[in-house]
Amino acid sequence: MRIVTHTCSNTEIVCALGASDYLVGVDDHSDHPIDVVSKLPRIGPDLDIDIERVLALKPDWVITSLTVPGHERCVEKIRNAGLNYIVTRPHCLNDVMEDIRKIGDLVDKAEAADQWIDAFRARLRQPKPEHEPIPLAVEWWPKPVIVPGQYSWVNEMLLAAGGINPFAHYPKESLEITGEMAEQAGIAGVIMSWCGVSETKYRPHVVSRRPDWSQVPAIKNDHIYPISEAWLGRPGPRLIQGIDRLSQVVSRIRNQQV
Repeated sequence: MRIVTHTCSNTEIVCALGASDYLVGVDDHSDHPIDVVSKLPRIGPDLDIDIERVLALKPDWVITSLTVPGHERCVEKIRNAGLNYIVTRPHCLNDVMEDIRKIGDLVDKAEAADQWIDAFRARLRQPKPEHEPIPLAVEWWPKPVIVPGQYSWVNEMLLAAGGINPFAHYPKESLEITGEMAEQAGIAGVIMSWCGVSETKYRPHVVSRRPDWSQVPAIKNDHIYPISEAWLGRPGPRLIQGIDRLSQVVSRIRNQQV
């Protein structure tokens, strides 16, 4: 079977299932696992794939996504080219697990998919911290500040880690917030998880120097933390470790509060 993956998360799911040998091409942003993706042809950036490159790879299936605004243009290109494709668009962790199962069925790795689903469920069954959930802002983008809304798997991750997304009642996948909104929500910690940016390039001062954020508790107490979007923004197996990284942030904030 010949598979082309569009988006980092779909690439990582295929590899985590033990089906990397099926991959014949990936989008430009797929960077994990490096020993696999470094050897594969690229089909262009995830918001503007080159459909001619995809066609040249003669895939049996393209695994694509609608997780980011703009992906719909890529899906349309794939559909118009007459290629076989499946689309992932998870809004919660159960959706992520179902996508892993769907891809597992496609690549004949159902048992491996079940193992990953069991791992997700085992992590979510772990006891949650007994303290009141700590309000956290996970930043997908710093200017304007974009955070998850109601339709995001991050909400469940935060709850499992002892945090909470104060903006989870907004019926959106993501939304722009102001410093006033962050202050009113009592944001105790800001997590930089800027999409498409290497964690080495995250700069806390970009957050702390916002004029309208000076009274936000997270800024006043210097609780600004980097967690690469690889652990929070890619709906695949690494979200399990993302929960653990969020737990570490919650523990640091909690230790200062008590």
